Amino acid sequence: MFVMITFLRKLFIKDYKNTLDPKVREKHGVLAALGGIVVNLLLFTFKLLIGLLTFSMSIISDAINNLTDLFSCFVSLFGFKIANKPADKKHPYGHQRVEYIAGMIVSFVIIVIALVLGYSSISLLIEGDANRIDFSNVTWMFVILGGSILFKLFLAFFYHGLGKAINSVALKANKQDSINDIICTTAVLIASIIQFYIPSIWWLDLAMSLGVSVFILYSGIKMVIETASPLIGLTPDEDLVKNVLEGIKSYRGVLGVHDLAIHSYGPNKTFVTIHVEVDGYSNMFEAHDLVDKIEEEIASKYGVEITIHMDPIDTKNKELPILKQQITSILNEIDSSYTFHDLRLIVNKDHTTVLFDLVVGEDKHLNLKTLNRKITKRVNGLDKKYRCSIRIDQNYLS
Repeated sequence: MFVMITFLRKLFIKDYKNTLDPKVREKHGVLAALGGIVVNLLLFTFKLLIGLLTFSMSIISDAINNLTDLFSCFVSLFGFKIANKPADKKHPYGHQRVEYIAGMIVSFVIIVIALVLGYSSISLLIEGDANRIDFSNVTWMFVILGGSILFKLFLAFFYHGLGKAINSVALKANKQDSINDIICTTAVLIASIIQFYIPSIWWLDLAMSLGVSVFILYSGIKMVIETASPLIGLTPDEDLVKNVLEGIKSYRGVLGVHDLAIHSYGPNKTFVTIHVEVDGYSNMFEAHDLVDKIEEEIASKYGVEITIHMDPIDTKNKELPILKQQITSILNEIDSSYTFHDLRLIVNKDHTTVLFDLVVGEDKHLNLKTLNRKITKRVNGLDKKYRCSIRIDQNYLS
């Protein structure tokens, strides 16, 4: 299956492996959308036809489900086209988030259709024994439903392969939607077979139709959450965080890194800022050249736009290494996961100010003010001349 998907990518997309190229990404999205349009149009047409011929509400509901998928593909096609537009004066970070907005529109349409189908099924159930299936076309019914399952299975693999290639939230959502369709159609097929052999269970078709509508409603709500999260701002990809940190620390002359921030303006538009520690007594021109080199190579390797703030470290102050060990011991006694950086000493006439940034993990119950006072008191107790000043950051990255 994946060999076939690779063949289709190679056939229809020039330079298909270069997925960091916005044009290549767009072509992947267009290929996925066109494939989905063809499959869902065929399934909707044949299911609706057999549903009307057999008076099966569950099959009609399943056909409407494919209609929502068809609409979803058109919106995705539009979304990928708009998302590839270059940045302009009103949108300096590009248009890639349109892909998420397109997914959001589809999600709301799916929810509305699910509510309408659910209402129709409940109304017919209340009316009573008035909706019996006509099994005169039973062979076509089973063939179309069985074929639908196979087509949707292919479409799920198709979306998975393309979505993984370009890391697309929209295509991953489409893959899940195809899996949901397989489950729904399988349930409808099983219900039809049962009702064929036991006609007295007239309500089973309507009950299954109601079940399909509830499933569609659940999928729609889930899609709203999945498409809204990138717009609000998600935690960056763990592999990207790990690779960027390890990549920067691998350069000779880098003493440490901290304050990593990653902002996404779309699947292929990521901004990174980070502080890099260097020897404060080194040649600043050479250190600046090093930072420029890191920015250029990391940006090229991971397809991000990166800005580095250079932090000079006082490597000759003999008091700092001792103080660093003492603060590390204090933090380990409180919580071994706590880390700190930017340790500095400002010597005044009557006291020495100790400054550093404390990094704590995600803890909703943590009282930062109390923690600050506790650590400040401990550090001040190390030497009567110390006046500790701490800035606390909560780290949500892995």
